[in-house]
Amino acid sequence: MASLTQIEVLLPEFRAYATAICASADDAEDLVQDAIERALRTENRPTQLDALRPWMFRVIRNLHYDELRKRRVRREYLAAEKRFSDEAGTSDAARDILIRMALEKLPADMREVLCLVDIMGLKYAEAADVMNVANGTVMSRISRARKALLALVDGTDVRDGVESGRK
Repeated sequence: MASLTQIEVLLPEFRAYATAICASADDAEDLVQDAIERALRTENRPTQLDALRPWMFRVIRNLHYDELRKRRVRREYLAAEKRFSDEAGTSDAARDILIRMALEKLPADMREVLCLVDIMGLKYAEAADVMNVANGTVMSRISRARKALLALVDGTDVRDGVESGRK
């Protein structure tokens, strides 16, 4: 097993590499700390210094790209959330609360497809991959979910595609 001493010997190189790929020195330092923590928790890390060095560089690189992905997803989520609010009309807080409450009343499968397609902005094919279903299934689920959400917001009750709120 690679010892803490071996990691300490390579620490300046890890910091230099992390600084080269990160936007700020603070991010680089956090990245190195996360990589070292991961290395110390892993039982099958390389035992030789020559093998440990490139392995740690890969760990640093992978952690960095994972963080970039997380940030991108957060940005996309916030943009989709803003778009969802903007499409609902003016920034009416009462309407927003009503929509959120209606969304919570929907079954989990309807909430999932609405979240993926309407909130997160995934294409039908992407949502189908996430949910492990066919594209047509996503299209029918999103249609039913939108109708059910609209019915809840408008005050009508739609169950299994049949309106029961009107006579």
